[in-house]
Amino acid sequence: MQVALLGAAGRMGQALTRIIRDSDEAELFGGLERSDSPHIGQDMGELAGIGPLGVRVEADAEAIFAGADAVIDFSTPALTAPSAERAARHGTAYIVGTSGIGPDDIAALQAAGERTVVVQGYNMSLGVNLVAALVRQVAAALGPDFDIEIVEMHHRMKVDAPSGTAVLFGEAAAEGRRVALPEVRDSGRDGITGKRVPGHIGFAALRGGNVVGEHTVLFAGEDERIELTHRAGNRDIFARGAVRACLWASNQSPGFYTMADVLGLRRPD
Repeated sequence: MQVALLGAAGRMGQALTRIIRDSDEAELFGGLERSDSPHIGQDMGELAGIGPLGVRVEADAEAIFAGADAVIDFSTPALTAPSAERAARHGTAYIVGTSGIGPDDIAALQAAGERTVVVQGYNMSLGVNLVAALVRQVAAALGPDFDIEIVEMHHRMKVDAPSGTAVLFGEAAAEGRRVALPEVRDSGRDGITGKRVPGHIGFAALRGGNVVGEHTVLFAGEDERIELTHRAGNRDIFARGAVRACLWASNQSPGFYTMADVLGLRRPD
């Protein structure tokens, strides 16, 4: 499978380059960066520290989407909608792991899913998506008597908060309770906030150091507390999940999918 990367020069692009180089089922087709990037023309293998691969970073998005079987995107939300349109036009599978995307971006991905395979994941880690399934089950089983708080920490360079993974867990908890997350979301508290609103799902974001990603979902009841935690030690876990999503997408009909579909995890009706 010929796989191209958006954001090829970034940390995730380099991790994906290494993972695809070692894959028996995927082959690196090319990498895309903005036209003013100093990495245009650079060998992607050398950029990733594994030696030359004969595949270079380029700025021609049309050529990338026209030639690849699948494109993995860990770039910026600003590129999501135009890239979704290109993927739909060329029939290219589009795997999106970009953090910080919003409702308009999701709508663009869903529209592209009418013509090609789109897989979107706030976090591509297999472990994170399994934890999300557990969060959904626990939230459904415990009900509103338990307060839900989601605490996440990332490196100092992360620009969005709460993280996409925290939102994924929040959506899973809301689905378990059969409510819409925007209606029960508390994304920050400061000053005299009053008592906690029953049924709300709280978020707290910590930033510092070089933490790849740590997330804990707390279910706090009377005299007991349940905590579900995932800690990422290396970005390779996200790259491996994205490549798995690519390979899975090669056997699917056009549609908008998530990592829960890739892993065959049961979701609520």
